[in-house]
Amino acid sequence: SHHPPPSHPPRYHRKGLYPRDLPFIGGQEGGGTIAEVTPEATKAGYKVGDRVAYSVFGSYAEFTPVPTAKLLPVPDAVAVETAVACVVQGMTAHYLVTDAHAGLIEEGQWMLIHGVSGGTCQWAAQMAKLKGYKVIGTCPKGKENVAAKLGCDELIVLDEVPDTSYEDYSSVDVVARVMEVTGGVGCHAVIDGIGASTMDISLNSLARRGIFVSFGNASGAVPAFPVLRLIGKSAFVTRPKLLDYTATRDEMLYRSGEIF
Repeated sequence: SHHPPPSHPPRYHRKGLYPRDLPFIGGQEGGGTIAEVTPEATKAGYKVGDRVAYSVFGSYAEFTPVPTAKLLPVPDAVAVETAVACVVQGMTAHYLVTDAHAGLIEEGQWMLIHGVSGGTCQWAAQMAKLKGYKVIGTCPKGKENVAAKLGCDELIVLDEVPDTSYEDYSSVDVVARVMEVTGGVGCHAVIDGIGASTMDISLNSLARRGIFVSFGNASGAVPAFPVLRLIGKSAFVTRPKLLDYTATRDEMLYRSGEIF
């Protein structure tokens, strides 16, 4: 059985932002019950009928071949549909909040998370609170009801671009609000999946020696900028991807285990 949800990576593949060789099958996550096992999978303890989730290309299909190392065992208490939603969004939120900031934020310091009403950052906001960070979230007015349930310490609600559900980041002076909320200190980490529209806001919202974690391109890719721009706050910037934060099977199972 198979439960492929919508997700951003296939859209980026279709649009060509993340190029793929043609032809290709869409999808990058899935889950269900194992229909057939190789000797390697058997040796690793898997058997036909086991419930698993995974992230592999080509998951928009009835059956998907998955390398044993990519299988995530799904606990009995978690529905497969839920587990599939965890694979990319949950794992991404987990590495962003726990590791991508390279320890440059400490408990009690402020984290700015853009687009907290979106899939990945709904997870990230809640995980950040569990880690002990103070969280400022941004969201559009039309999704304020979603964002209000996440436990953010401060929610910055933006107008929507006409005829869309996207935030208009020029409708509020986000940087001024961030500095007001943080007492002029700024945020030691900014989690930004929006991209082009929020780059300046993210950099200008940083605390001294804070880190700009740019992980997505919802409004377009972040343009090139001079590294000298970071000198104002001795800031850091990273553009991470999930694959590098699930580099070993142990790391992958640690993340999925914490999420499940």
